[in-house]
Amino acid sequence: MYSNPSTDEIHTILRDSKSIAVVGISERETRASKYVSEYMQREGYTIYPVNPNLDTWNGLKVYDSVVDLPEKVDIVDVFRRSSHILPLAGDVVEAGAKVMWLQQGIVNQEAAEIVSDAGIKVIMDSCIMVEHKSMKLVF
Repeated sequence: MYSNPSTDEIHTILRDSKSIAVVGISERETRASKYVSEYMQREGYTIYPVNPNLDTWNGLKVYDSVVDLPEKVDIVDVFRRSSHILPLAGDVVEAGAKVMWLQQGIVNQEAAEIVSDAGIKVIMDSCIMVEHKSMKLVF
């Protein structure tokens, strides 16, 4: 059974990371994927929007899949239902990301094992924005 890294490890991941692919990004103001991504962008991270149903997001090109990104990203931040995560695991591995981050309420043990077996860190059921804000309070 996979478990999340410690809080200190999560903070190190956030400090060392520069780019985030956001799977399931939305243009709707009320969607967490929009305001969380905008927050992370304001904090200096490069955002790569991923959603096959959009062409652009806040002026950025949107990619159909993480395997279509023009470069390797540090974090793949996922805003999709738990049942949609397993097919994404192989894409995360193929894309060569360092971390697969499943947002709050999203857990998929099988996908976590596939990704972690490939040497990629996995964080599940955790909001990247909340963790980032808590890191700023600690440091």
